[in-house]
Amino acid sequence: MYEQRTVRRSGEIKLVRMSQYDGRGPRFDQIGKKRKSKLMRLLSVFCMVILTTTAGVFSGVRFVLADDNTGADIMKIERVQLSDSINAEPEEPDAEVGEIVPLAEEQEPRAPLVVLDPGHGGEDEGCSREDVMEKTVNLQIAIKLAEKLRNMGYEVVLTREDDDTEVTLKQRVEIAEAAGGDIFISIHQNACDEKESSASGIETWFYGCPEKVKGENWFCTCCNDSRRLAALVQNGAVSSTAASDRGLQESQELYVIRETSMPSCLVETSFLSNRKEREAISDEEYQDKLISGIAKNIDYYFNPKTMYLTFDDGPSKENTAAVLDILMKRGIKATFFVVGENVLKNPDIARRIVDEGHTIGIHCNEHDYNKIYASVDSFLEDFQAAYDAVYEVTGVEVQLFRFPGGSINSYNKDVYEEIIEKMTERGFVYFDWNGSLEDAAKKNDPEVLLRNARESTLGRKKVVMLAHDIKYNTVLCLEDLIDQFPEYKMEPLTPEVAPIQF
Repeated sequence: MYEQRTVRRSGEIKLVRMSQYDGRGPRFDQIGKKRKSKLMRLLSVFCMVILTTTAGVFSGVRFVLADDNTGADIMKIERVQLSDSINAEPEEPDAEVGEIVPLAEEQEPRAPLVVLDPGHGGEDEGCSREDVMEKTVNLQIAIKLAEKLRNMGYEVVLTREDDDTEVTLKQRVEIAEAAGGDIFISIHQNACDEKESSASGIETWFYGCPEKVKGENWFCTCCNDSRRLAALVQNGAVSSTAASDRGLQESQELYVIRETSMPSCLVETSFLSNRKEREAISDEEYQDKLISGIAKNIDYYFNPKTMYLTFDDGPSKENTAAVLDILMKRGIKATFFVVGENVLKNPDIARRIVDEGHTIGIHCNEHDYNKIYASVDSFLEDFQAAYDAVYEVTGVEVQLFRFPGGSINSYNKDVYEEIIEKMTERGFVYFDWNGSLEDAAKKNDPEVLLRNARESTLGRKKVVMLAHDIKYNTVLCLEDLIDQFPEYKMEPLTPEVAPIQF
């Protein structure tokens, strides 16, 4: 690695932060060091054998393996005090002087533990209709889901395992806590007051801390994790059964999800007061579909895909600040590809991006495609100006950037290859995208943006999502966008992330 500070000469452009690296493998000189280190280790072992064999003769000398902090072991010879008597008991050697210390055995990570709570039980039948009792349906679903999850490698605890046992709400929480559950899911059926009703669909409840407790922008891990779990359970249940989606519901009243310390949710998988749904939820094939969808999404909770939320064209005073507020509230880090001129106009927002742990990258200095892509030198000059602006305001030496319009577009077709070559030589990494809100388009209603994001993602395991933090409608739909992708863990881009490039 090396750094090259700013140098400006007539007719030359020298970019400031240049990091030379090659991600394909170790450099030649590093390989040489490793070989040298290996030889030194072998020599050290050989010397130790000789020392042990001739200990009576060379009792005043010892060989010590030491680390010179360069990654290579060296051998030092230290003189030690001779014993007063040749027959004296040998001293216990220090661990760092030739003693072989057994390595502690690595424990295999424990499988996640899922607590399933079949609602009701015993004399409490729940909301029954005709000969269908809620307590029985809940238990059937829980037992099948437990078997499915165990086959997937999860540990599962049921709060009850038969229909005769009655478990209080407090006992259900105590069972979950004593088991050390990682998540808690309570399974129920819904019903309306009237005996028969057209009300239908699946809904999932989660506990949300009261606003007076959280504060306006206070990040609450338990609320966000429970919301994400509820969204996954809801999406899995609905997508696998094609049932009506009644969405997520927030409550501070439901005891079992309020009192458990782990992420928790309560799912109502049908309306027993609806004849059609009552027949469906009693059918084994339908139950299997429901269970498969929920189990698949529980697995996403513990083994999520990855999405990188990225925002271009900012910062702006109002909209970027609102985006940052939402990201803080939801505990998410994102990436902002900024415009140099906007950084100088809104320095406090640019500093806030950095201070709150988001990644900042370069988009351009002036958002003028004709000017930026007039030549390779034009692009480099614009980039340098943006780089200087970000460094002046935030102190960050940027490594990531995004081409205005993407790395290949109609404006840069004659110069993009040389620009990529020059920027790569200087150690900068560019990111395109493979998902987009398309919020720069004229038709950008929040509902349209959400649909664009979902349709462009295509279920990929790794998604770089393009958005623009200067667009008001992007702010309006951002929380719904986050909720729309509970199967993804949202992370900021770093130089170590393999880039998505056109």
